[in-house]
Amino acid sequence: MHPLPDKPALSRVFRMQWEEAQNNYVLLYPEGMVKLNASAAEILKRCDGKHDVAAIVAELEQAFGASGLQADVDDFLCAANERGWLA
Repeated sequence: MHPLPDKPALSRVFRMQWEEAQNNYVLLYPEGMVKLNASAAEILKRCDGKHDVAAIVAELEQAFGASGLQADVDDFLCAANERGWLA
């Protein structure tokens, strides 16, 4: 199990971009592509290596007028980290 970075950033192996053909955000990497759902894309957009997880959660809660997102964001970031998406 990989420890979650204090200030998560997308690994340099991956590039996130809007894919018109998919009508969705995707993660591109040398071996292929991962289609992201809207929530995953919003979280990964904020993984810039400058914000800690608490700041990412606060920004998401403000942007979407929601509260109680900490557990969902933590779960996603742990899964993304295990897949090697984060640095």
